[in-house]
Amino acid sequence: MTREQKQEFISDLQERLARAEAIYLTDFTGLDVKAMTSLRRELRKSSGEYLVVKNRLLKRAMADTELPDISSYLTGPTGVVFGIDSAVDAAKTVVDFAKEHDDRPVFKVGVMESGVLGPEEIAAVSRLPSREELLSQVAGVLSGPLSNFVSVLGGKLQEMAGLVEALRDKVDSQGEES
Repeated sequence: MTREQKQEFISDLQERLARAEAIYLTDFTGLDVKAMTSLRRELRKSSGEYLVVKNRLLKRAMADTELPDISSYLTGPTGVVFGIDSAVDAAKTVVDFAKEHDDRPVFKVGVMESGVLGPEEIAAVSRLPSREELLSQVAGVLSGPLSNFVSVLGGKLQEMAGLVEALRDKVDSQGEES
């Protein structure tokens, strides 16, 4: 790479780092090109990206950001997972992929909301429900009390209708007596 190409690559990397909800560094040793392509495809489905980077270039890109210093993890082959829209979906995709590919890639470290995550914590993130699942759970929790409220209102309306009917019957019967 020429100096200009390196600078352009670093700028692109900084832009990806800035827009990612989470980043995870992985060691991809043992994965062939076909598997890497498959991983990238799966990550794209979950609004994520996977990029193999030179450690030196990633260090330079991260130096100008507010991300915590994780340069000690930049050894050996490094692939970066960018969780663009969902930190959970990106982690889940990599964990599921690794189950089918001899536990590869392996998480080195992650950064989410300026906090550093170890491999165990990233695995815990991957087990969290997705945003859509959480929203449907909230909707389910809210629908129960709302449907009970509607039933109570419906019961009160029926009670009121019964009272009006009884009153009308009473007025009619008093009118017939006179």
